[in-house]
Amino acid sequence: MTEKTIIDITGWAGSVCVLTAYGLLSMHKLNSHSRLYQFLNVFGSICLIVNTFFYSAYPSTFVNIVWLIIAIFAIISILRSKNNAKKPSG
Repeated sequence: MTEKTIIDITGWAGSVCVLTAYGLLSMHKLNSHSRLYQFLNVFGSICLIVNTFFYSAYPSTFVNIVWLIIAIFAIISILRSKNNAKKPSG
């Protein structure tokens, strides 16, 4: 398998993840506070960053880097809110 083929498969996998996340959100199967939704976005954006960087599609690379950062901050927020909910008030 060539490097180009691997990069293409990576790009398609990223596209499927991001579109799956968006589709599930739009159909109310997931919400934006779902870890699965955010992890699909993280994995998808990383795959798309690899693909778009390889093909020198830098505007798309930039968008996916921003998408990744947003998803990472969302995951951190989700994890913090769940940890705070578990702490006994006192």
